Amino acid sequence: MTTTHTLEHDVTQHRKSLFVGSLVALSLALTACGGTSGPEQTIDTTKNAEATKVTLSFTSNAILGGKNEAEAQWYQDYIIPEFTKQQKAKGIDVTLTFEPNGVDDEKYKTKLALDLQSKSGADVIGMDGIWVGEFAEAGYIKPLTDVAGADVDSWEGWDQMSEAVQQAAAFDGKRYGIPQGADGRVLYYNKTLFEKAGLPADWAPASWDDILAAARALKAAGVSVPIQLNAGTAMGEATTMQGLLPLLVGTGTKVWEDGKWMGNSQGLRDALTLYKTIYVDEGLGDPVLQQETAGRDKSFSEFASSDVGILIESDYLWRSVINPDSGTAPMPDRDSVVGYTKIPAQTPGSGVDGQDFVSMSGGAARVLNPNTEFPQQAWELLAFINSKEAFQNRVASSPIITPRADVNQIVLKDNPMLNFVATEVLPITAYRPGLAEYPEVSLALQEATAQVVAGTSVDDAAAAYQTAVEKIVGSENVASS
Repeated sequence: MTTTHTLEHDVTQHRKSLFVGSLVALSLALTACGGTSGPEQTIDTTKNAEATKVTLSFTSNAILGGKNEAEAQWYQDYIIPEFTKQQKAKGIDVTLTFEPNGVDDEKYKTKLALDLQSKSGADVIGMDGIWVGEFAEAGYIKPLTDVAGADVDSWEGWDQMSEAVQQAAAFDGKRYGIPQGADGRVLYYNKTLFEKAGLPADWAPASWDDILAAARALKAAGVSVPIQLNAGTAMGEATTMQGLLPLLVGTGTKVWEDGKWMGNSQGLRDALTLYKTIYVDEGLGDPVLQQETAGRDKSFSEFASSDVGILIESDYLWRSVINPDSGTAPMPDRDSVVGYTKIPAQTPGSGVDGQDFVSMSGGAARVLNPNTEFPQQAWELLAFINSKEAFQNRVASSPIITPRADVNQIVLKDNPMLNFVATEVLPITAYRPGLAEYPEVSLALQEATAQVVAGTSVDDAAAAYQTAVEKIVGSENVASS
């Protein structure tokens, strides 16, 4: 499984991910010229449906003794023997193998693209959810119903996943896979510092003005860094996911919608104005920290040492960074000192879909290879991997948020924070567009925040973003301001 926090790439990774976009574009161009294949064939969803001897494989970026080892161990110890036993009870002899990988995410992505381009590869494929749109546009993967038939839509698991969560493996309104993990962004705050500033322990801001009011009170109380809102290019994708995108959806703005990328919009200017207020006008944040290579890690350490009052982050902060037992910046008093609350829209009701509160999520997905020789059996394997029983086995020793509500109700009942994200945040969350151009657009967004924090006017920074995104995707693909 690609863990959610690995989605926060640095600038170099942004650049490298364009390779697959170029590969996809080249492949499509060759196909259009007759260089790689003939006309697209309709998939026979019932091919080999009655077979009693079946050979299946599945792959993920996980390997024993290396990357995502726990996932690989689960495949070996549970998925392979249990699925094989299940099929044997139906009179089907299945030879099931797991194809491990333990490489950089971009190398894994390239391997998948090359496999699918050559109509090879595993029958069930694990991939980062943000790649789904890119692979779908290239024709490398197909909607689940196109591969395995209409019965896919009656799978019991869909009822356990909110529409928002399902978007992690969807594109253009169609399900291309099943989400295999979930996370959500929230506002964390230090209750000790809040008490010092005369703020409530059960803080629940309803607007950006409420956040600013709390930050001002923290500053007046002598708190070193009242609020940390990720900015600049040094923090890479963390600036986009934990900073600008939650603000944009709070204005009702999506970075990609109806086939066009966001340009110099009012929502962008409003979000950049908030950065200006925090870092330039009122000194509520640390502008120098946003320029440091290790700025994000330093912000974690400062939050753990009670030098930061408010921080926007995913549940990764709670379960990994400040975890009292295993965190990189452990907080022994985490459970009593750290509060968390939903991110409010700019004003009540101004968020996407008229929401009062918003969030952003990442996550991984599993898809079907449209070239499988056994589409029905491959779907059964995919459904089994994402079943209630399988997920319960997967997270039994280390509770994490799953895409299934029925599993979360069981495994997260003793973890209030993760349960809060699962029940309150995931139903209102949004996702990044899984398109090849996104990494460069994201970098342009990061640069816009960096310019504002450095003193450039909001209008000039937004105009520079417009110019940059037009160069990336073409002016005809950018929405007018």
